[in-house]
Amino acid sequence: MAHVTRLGPGVYAVARGEEPGEAAGHDLVYVAGSRGDAWAFSNGRVFRPVESGPNVARPLVPGSVQLLTSPMPATVVKVLAAPGQAVKAGDALVILEAMKMELSVRAPSDAVVKAVHCKEKEIVQPDQTLVELES
Repeated sequence: MAHVTRLGPGVYAVARGEEPGEAAGHDLVYVAGSRGDAWAFSNGRVFRPVESGPNVARPLVPGSVQLLTSPMPATVVKVLAAPGQAVKAGDALVILEAMKMELSVRAPSDAVVKAVHCKEKEIVQPDQTLVELES
């Protein structure tokens, strides 16, 4: 069971445990965007509402390319990925700074970096491609 506590505008603590006060751990979740285009950020991952239909992303197949994008306007603090580099799920690839917070863009699965489309100190916009991964 999860228990959610609002800490401030767009900031929530999500605790995991059987009963309130018996939390096994907690995560901070940041929610931003406008009504109908909201998204959440936690532990280096961006979450968007799930849609159904023919245009929804399907599981990756070998050789497919996945684009990792900026979740919000931000400044690139550090690029940790390089073309040809093998990465594991959860590896930080790019560190961004937005609203005085550091955000890590992480590999969603094991892959190889196909291309890097950003550089340190660059200002990036929402949905701008930062890294291409090939499974």
